[in-house]
Amino acid sequence: MIGRKSAAQLQSVEIQALPPAAPEPAPPQEHAAPAPAPVLAAKLNHYYDLKKDVFSALIAAIDVSALSTMEEARARKEIGAIVNDIVAAKKAGLSQSEQDGLLNDICDDILGYGPLEPLLKRDDIADIMVNGADQVFIEVDGHIQKTGIRFRDNEQLLNICQRIVSQVGRRVDESSPICDARLADGSRVNVIAPPLAIDGPSLTIRKFKKDKLTLDQLVKFGSITPEGAEILRIIGRVRCNVLISGGTGSGKTTLLNCLTGYIDDGERIITCEDAAELQLQQPHVVRLETRPPNIEGQGEITMRSLVKNCLRMRPERIIVGEVRGPEAFDLLQAMNTGHDGSMGTLHANSPREAISRLESMITMGGFTLPPKTIREMIVSSVDVVVQAARLRDGSRRITHITEVLGMEGDVVTTQDLFVYDILGEDAGGKLLGRHRSTGIGRPAFWDRARYYGEEARLAAALDAAEAKAAA
Repeated sequence: MIGRKSAAQLQSVEIQALPPAAPEPAPPQEHAAPAPAPVLAAKLNHYYDLKKDVFSALIAAIDVSALSTMEEARARKEIGAIVNDIVAAKKAGLSQSEQDGLLNDICDDILGYGPLEPLLKRDDIADIMVNGADQVFIEVDGHIQKTGIRFRDNEQLLNICQRIVSQVGRRVDESSPICDARLADGSRVNVIAPPLAIDGPSLTIRKFKKDKLTLDQLVKFGSITPEGAEILRIIGRVRCNVLISGGTGSGKTTLLNCLTGYIDDGERIITCEDAAELQLQQPHVVRLETRPPNIEGQGEITMRSLVKNCLRMRPERIIVGEVRGPEAFDLLQAMNTGHDGSMGTLHANSPREAISRLESMITMGGFTLPPKTIREMIVSSVDVVVQAARLRDGSRRITHITEVLGMEGDVVTTQDLFVYDILGEDAGGKLLGRHRSTGIGRPAFWDRARYYGEEARLAAALDAAEAKAAA
């Protein structure tokens, strides 16, 4: 049993007087008008005021530190017994369903992530965006919508942010107001707190699905054709060096997870990420994560330090979650010195722009190399650029599978294997388009596919794609 007060002591706990709870509304009739917005707002405010007071009385009545040693089910049972006593002592007039909802919310506040818990349990949400205590938005099916969820105040929101980031050894407060972290399932978390966030802490969660997506599911969703998916499988299998390019929220990390699914179980894979979110299924994986500086500005471990170090760890494949700085140079060096099949993602709007961004990143790192030398390094390192895009209707598509061929003078030459053409939109505003093969008979990695015994499958996939395009 956790430390708790007696019923008589609970009666003496000061609880702010509130008006009696509004009676539970009758079930709506078939054509009944919805309750006016002011009425709904008043009921919502009453609920949050009641919840705040019950929560305060609960904290005064229990030993919170004892909860950390209990299993969650037992802790919820103990909290439930005390909350029921408090509500009974207060004579709040709640129905059983309202009291159950109140209990669940309070348990989530103490044991979990408070108002975020119901959102984190939903598998159809891609992003959760909290803009201060009173505004919570989610993205579902590519569209952003506001929820009715809110936090008690900005202090509660900041406490939950601190609880999230502390689980991965990081901190967020006034002295360190920006923090990247992750949840236990790999979902990416960003927090920016006051004084940088003017209207209260801002929390953004890029949520991962419980079941990892596969290329077959991307085909089902229309992100790529079966023939294009087969090409991507072969690219992952035959150790092509791959860059996945795209804008924010275009599905780069999801696609990287899909491609890594075709790496052989016997290969040693080392991942380097700012916040560990990749979900590799192979048995021999070493996961590395950057570290921000401490409060004195010391101890930072950058992505470039991780990439340089993993070269000494006998990797067979190096996977960089996101290339965004001078680590691009070290990744290209690795790709070009025996670490075939390495992969990474970067932000760019086209395969051509991805190559230009790689060049810019290397230049930003302070390397005084001629532009032609940098481009030759890119050409000798990168085999394929896969472009992902989030279209204006919210759908995500793989728009290009592009090979990097070589140099003509000072220009990098490429060729598209697959492209996505937008043909128009339907009456509901959904974009219509099609993936098509460009008719390349033999891609540049043909010999590599033959070396790995994938020549027949590659030929069949290309023939099927060309036949579909001709039809």
